[in-house]
Amino acid sequence: MRIPFARSPRSSVGIEWEIQLVDRDSGDLRQAAQAVLAAMRRPDGSAQPGIVQEFLVNTVEIVTDPFASIPLAAAQIEQRLDLIRQAADPLRIDLLAAGGHPFARWELQEVTDKERYHRLIDRTQWWGRQMVIYGVHTHVGIEDRRKVLPIVRALLCYLPHLQALSASSPYWAAQATGYASNRALLFQQLPTAGLPIQFTTWDELEHYTGDMIHTGVIDVFSEIRWDIRPAPRFGTVEVRVCDALPTLREVAAVSALVQCLVEEFSGILDRGGELPSMPAWFVQENKWRSARYGMDAIIVLNAFGDELLVTDHLPEVLTRLEPVAVGLGCLDELNYIHTMIRLGASYQRQLAAAASSDGAAQAAGSDGAANATSGDGLRTVVASLVAELAANQPGPNPA
Repeated sequence: MRIPFARSPRSSVGIEWEIQLVDRDSGDLRQAAQAVLAAMRRPDGSAQPGIVQEFLVNTVEIVTDPFASIPLAAAQIEQRLDLIRQAADPLRIDLLAAGGHPFARWELQEVTDKERYHRLIDRTQWWGRQMVIYGVHTHVGIEDRRKVLPIVRALLCYLPHLQALSASSPYWAAQATGYASNRALLFQQLPTAGLPIQFTTWDELEHYTGDMIHTGVIDVFSEIRWDIRPAPRFGTVEVRVCDALPTLREVAAVSALVQCLVEEFSGILDRGGELPSMPAWFVQENKWRSARYGMDAIIVLNAFGDELLVTDHLPEVLTRLEPVAVGLGCLDELNYIHTMIRLGASYQRQLAAAASSDGAAQAAGSDGAANATSGDGLRTVVASLVAELAANQPGPNPA
């Protein structure tokens, strides 16, 4: 089958951010997306643009327009987040952003009444029902289809950096899983999710997609839910590996890193250079290490198997990308990653918040056994995440 790739302005950026709706009194998830969206309708009865319902009824998603720069995209997100907050507040609903909810039970969550979601649940059953997870997706425009697959392969070298920075799902159903990003390994249980196949030609991608449609695995290309994938309809590369980050500052910072990497790679291709790539087995190992250890992950850097602590490699990457960020107008956002490293990723802050409440939040030991955390500790985690989003400031006592 043929997959046309839309033309998109080079290195333009769009962001999707999934927001949890939580009950102000209990801290648990509220099945209230329809009520919140209804309260946001404009005077003529039409829906607010760029604020949509997602897979679960406890979620609303902010979707930006395409912009030339991260600051412009972030400004639109801020406006739309304010609209959601104005609609949710009278309903006693707080807003929270993270890769998972610390104690919500998956079997109590309602799926949005759309045919494609019902088909997903019918096919995936128990694993599909487990997907109480939330992410950030960053689209970056590619002006030439020939660049798409080399850039996807090159981005896989930086998947552990992005996953470690965004890791925000250490808990599952009131258990400390021992993983920085439980979402990362949970989501890849879905068919066609997880790491992308490293195709070298567009014909290979088209042949694969045709086979998947012919055999009923998918109905449309968008049901290929890889961590990093082409998005032909928009003319972008879409990075989907990130957990939902708790603050807009962090969302903007990580999206700036994605945008700068894509622009750097695009420039290398323009000059006739070769982009970095890694064997699939190293990419897979890096994903597991960064999901398990987050900011403490020792990652494989290249095809030779050289290794380095991810937080030691990130400053080198940020320094290299500074001129790119200046050209894209996102230097402040990119440099905020230094602050993120200093403050710790969300999973670290969540574990610390629970420990400060009852001292019972410890990561799983070397035997892999999960540890329970008290209800008070987990409610403290929820409160800290709500406060971080409201203040747009990560860290202890953000308000």
